[in-house]
Amino acid sequence: MRSYPIVIIILLMGFAIMSFNPTYTGTENENTVVNKGLTDFKSKLEQLKSDVHLFSEDKISLEDLRKSLSNTRNSYKEIEFYIAYHYPEFSKTHLNAAPLFHIEAAGTSAYTLPPEGLQVLDELIFSDEAGEQKEEIKTITNFLYNSYASFYLSSVKNGLSKGNNKTLPLRIELIRIYTLGVTGFDTPGSLNISEEASHALLGMKKYINNDGYFKNYSVQKANGILTESIDYLSKNKDFETFDRIEFYKKYIQPLYEEFGNWDGNSDDLKEFSGWNVKSKNLFSSDFLDPYFFTLLKSSEDNPDLRKLGKDIFYDQNLSDNNKMSCATCHLPENAFTDLKTRSQSNVEGKTVLRNSPSLYNAVFAKRFFYDLRAFYLEQQAEHVIYNQDEFNTSYESIIKKLKTKPEYKKAFRSAFKNGEISKENFSKALSSYVASLYSFESDFDKFMRNEKEISDDAKKGYNLFMGKANCATCHFAPHFSGLVPPFFNENESEVLGVTKKPLNQLPIELDTDKGRVNSPVKKENSWIYENSFKTVTVRNIALTKPYFHNGAFNTLEEVMDFYNEGGGEGAGLKMKNQTLPADKLNLTQTEIKQVIAFLNTLTDISQTKK
Repeated sequence: MRSYPIVIIILLMGFAIMSFNPTYTGTENENTVVNKGLTDFKSKLEQLKSDVHLFSEDKISLEDLRKSLSNTRNSYKEIEFYIAYHYPEFSKTHLNAAPLFHIEAAGTSAYTLPPEGLQVLDELIFSDEAGEQKEEIKTITNFLYNSYASFYLSSVKNGLSKGNNKTLPLRIELIRIYTLGVTGFDTPGSLNISEEASHALLGMKKYINNDGYFKNYSVQKANGILTESIDYLSKNKDFETFDRIEFYKKYIQPLYEEFGNWDGNSDDLKEFSGWNVKSKNLFSSDFLDPYFFTLLKSSEDNPDLRKLGKDIFYDQNLSDNNKMSCATCHLPENAFTDLKTRSQSNVEGKTVLRNSPSLYNAVFAKRFFYDLRAFYLEQQAEHVIYNQDEFNTSYESIIKKLKTKPEYKKAFRSAFKNGEISKENFSKALSSYVASLYSFESDFDKFMRNEKEISDDAKKGYNLFMGKANCATCHFAPHFSGLVPPFFNENESEVLGVTKKPLNQLPIELDTDKGRVNSPVKKENSWIYENSFKTVTVRNIALTKPYFHNGAFNTLEEVMDFYNEGGGEGAGLKMKNQTLPADKLNLTQTEIKQVIAFLNTLTDISQTKK
């Protein structure tokens, strides 16, 4: 259980609620379902505020307080599809933020702020230390109430934001339920996943049956699935035994596809989210849009460009010593890793700072490198080009070399209308090839699309991964990385307390790499990012050992033992801000083998052959 200092810093509150406002409509009113939901949530918050004060005076029991919080959270869940879609920054920062410190920018400065909102209260009030945290609970509740009251008054006065496509909020909420809800991410203390998911679906059901917009659609099928899913959730309430495979295949995916069939208006999220609204399945290869994550546009991409990018990728002559290519550290047969603890430098006998991550699905990120120092794919390549331990060269030198090669002159003419050999075109070609390295045809993807069967152990392992083992609260489905759903427009880094060696090798010592706190992104130079590293995908993990940024763990069993102990802090190391819960997972050896069985089903290197 983390402790949060009683710090109230009100920054940027006035307009934070309008951070994403597809088409703000001024005084125009939204339908009565949303208005009633907003009012009900305000009422529940008022009751929670009163109950928190009564609890601080020992006038009600902890059980009564927990019930009051559950009622408040359930009320929020019924309108979450609307608020979190139209006002995502306000929702994720003030209403339902993860219980972690975060950075908030204000002009050219940045501040390290404590967490606030419903998730924080869930962790505090459902902890064993709730009785010792009365003042903190009171402070956070008061701040939550005041934040929402300001939003509520603004919505009454000015009206609510309304996008062009009313089914997008519903589909986004389905993604949120499956990736953040039933994993326990949203309920870190209570793990009250079924009840909250039920209320989220109930709110959606009320909406489609009472908004005049949906009279043009046949809602009978959706109503049937919603009713059945709510009934299923009422009968399956245990966090550890909840079957996330059955829930997805019977309820989430059919609803996701059905709502997708209703989409007929423009995409409000095109510039905001990496999610592909045209996808029909969370586990399909087109679920995310690679062109959201790169400067390359889909209209510019073509087979000739991709081939040119591949040629560049494997060309050693582009480095200063003519001996290093991208493939030096990213070998296709190893899922584009090099199987080394740390990748080799261009200096004999020296290595670079960190382990080489896989390039499969690398494009699906808003930040790059373990310390998140690059903000787009092209910038990532730039860091490698200029790094003295890697290519140790410059764009000018590379372009000069390319212009001396007749084969490159021809290739650039085929790939680009202007035929220019330039920095911009070079970057687009390389991006095109890396963006083509997607990996969504694994046995598990096919299983979730009902195209293939997997073993019972792998199925149990997936449910453990999404539940008891607590993996999916950092490695979010369906990408299984730190790319945060449901908008997939930001990356998380985590403080795990990674050790110099596996825990079965004494002494147990913290790795000396400080990670993100030492990155060139100065506004993120905060204590919360000390020992913090990007959460990379676990897809193809069977092929990408050794593991972690320092390559210190050689087997998945060693990795699972590390997490089972609660990371570095759980193993006894003093950590300033470990974001991985230090509580032991208490996974049995059988359960660990089942998780690994699931991880082994995530292998897909089919793009290597193209």
